[in-house]
Amino acid sequence: MIKNKYVDDIAIDGSNSFQDIFPLSSDRLLEIMDKWDIEYNLHFHAPLKTVNQSKEIQGRFLKPECGGGHVKNLYLRDRKKVNLLIVTQQDRIIDLKKLKLTIGSGHLSFGSEERLMEHLGVRPGAVSPLSMINAVKKSVILYIDIELRSCSKIYLHPLVNDRTVELSIKNLEKFFENIKIQPNWIDL
Repeated sequence: MIKNKYVDDIAIDGSNSFQDIFPLSSDRLLEIMDKWDIEYNLHFHAPLKTVNQSKEIQGRFLKPECGGGHVKNLYLRDRKKVNLLIVTQQDRIIDLKKLKLTIGSGHLSFGSEERLMEHLGVRPGAVSPLSMINAVKKSVILYIDIELRSCSKIYLHPLVNDRTVELSIKNLEKFFENIKIQPNWIDL
């Protein structure tokens, strides 16, 4: 487990360069997905830390109007210290005050980098529903925008932010079944 965000005075980022010091490496995640017969296409690119950076390479992937699910992920925490992962379409504006009413929660705030690593095993910029493989025993609650269910393909970081996996919603749900979690599909 990473104790701080530096190794030999080098800042640890969410890229493949540091995957071997994370609780579960991206390579190992992909091996597990292969073992579970989860079909995906793997794409390599420069590290992407923001939605705007992701949009710069989106031309490689299925466009949203053609069924491509390009997402953003919000790691949140409520006053009761419940950890939440919210997954939605990348351009959706999320009002945390409205969201707390939608999910029946108290005050919501963004989780710290340290909690993100502790509960999802990733660095900022590498968060995705696939990080839930690290969160199973940490009681993170997953909420996914129901509009993403209509996408033919969804694009997610496999625990690092310089790779993207393209998979169907059916295969994403197969992943959830294998890690034994039930995502909450909600109308945002």
